[in-house]
Amino acid sequence: MSELLAEVDGSANGLPPAPIEGRGPGQIAWQRLRRDRVAIACVVFIALLVVAAVFAAPLCHLIGQSPYTPDRGPHGLSPEGIPIEPSTHHWLGTDDQGRDILARLLYGAQISLLVGVVATVLEIGLGLVVGTVAGYYGGRTDTFLARFMDVVLSFPFLITALALVARFGPSIVITIGVIAFFSWSQPGRIVRGQVLALRERDFVEAARASGAGDLRIMVREIMPNLIAPVIVYGTLLIPVNIVGEATLSFLGLGVVVPKASWGQMLADASNQGLYTVAWWYLVFPGLALLFTTLAFNLLGDSLRDALDPRRGGALRGR
Repeated sequence: MSELLAEVDGSANGLPPAPIEGRGPGQIAWQRLRRDRVAIACVVFIALLVVAAVFAAPLCHLIGQSPYTPDRGPHGLSPEGIPIEPSTHHWLGTDDQGRDILARLLYGAQISLLVGVVATVLEIGLGLVVGTVAGYYGGRTDTFLARFMDVVLSFPFLITALALVARFGPSIVITIGVIAFFSWSQPGRIVRGQVLALRERDFVEAARASGAGDLRIMVREIMPNLIAPVIVYGTLLIPVNIVGEATLSFLGLGVVVPKASWGQMLADASNQGLYTVAWWYLVFPGLALLFTTLAFNLLGDSLRDALDPRRGGALRGR
């Protein structure tokens, strides 16, 4: 047995033993994630969506269509004013004004991703700060901030959005502000629960014993341990915010016309009843919204499995 071990570690040949390299949590998560075909497919779809949104203007120039200029010719609207079905001139058909559906979907992706990502960053940032402070200090501070988060969650979302739009008018800034204000308390409560458990750990006690201040402990010791749940929850929060923007635009509270929005396109097709004679007017914006939210949700589930060591078996079983 000793001779066999000597051959394995190379000492029999006079060679130094091979070093054993440890893998960090990020490397382990990446190895798990890249074996998940669903996650890879979602990443590819999201990457293509981001590219389409960023390069919407060149792509529209390439196909020779504009999201704002109606086609006044025979390929835009029928003599009865009905949108034209998908053809070689308009690959996904036209809307009620003769505008190209594909071009408006590309520009609508810009609005959806902008609102979804920016609102999520604001929510996660505010929730991380408030939840960390509440969980770390505890006592009256925790009670006050926890009750404040409960009050924010109790606000009626649509009624408050209607009031703000009636006062300031519809805009992207109002949309992002409304979504972020009503959603930051959810990640805040999750972070608070994590910090309540982390503040009792040995490394926090060691940092406190070494003379580290409260701010340093929260930033250098506690927040790095919140990266995994924050990433997972942020990925799951983006599709919620995209649907929230589509909901506000569907109700006329989102972006200002003539800017393109998937929710606004669905509202136009539904309000005028054109989906009965122009199915593409409703189907393609609905599919764009469906696949986008589905991709982010499935990616969030995969990230949760990859970042949680206890879920490794579930991930390998896919």
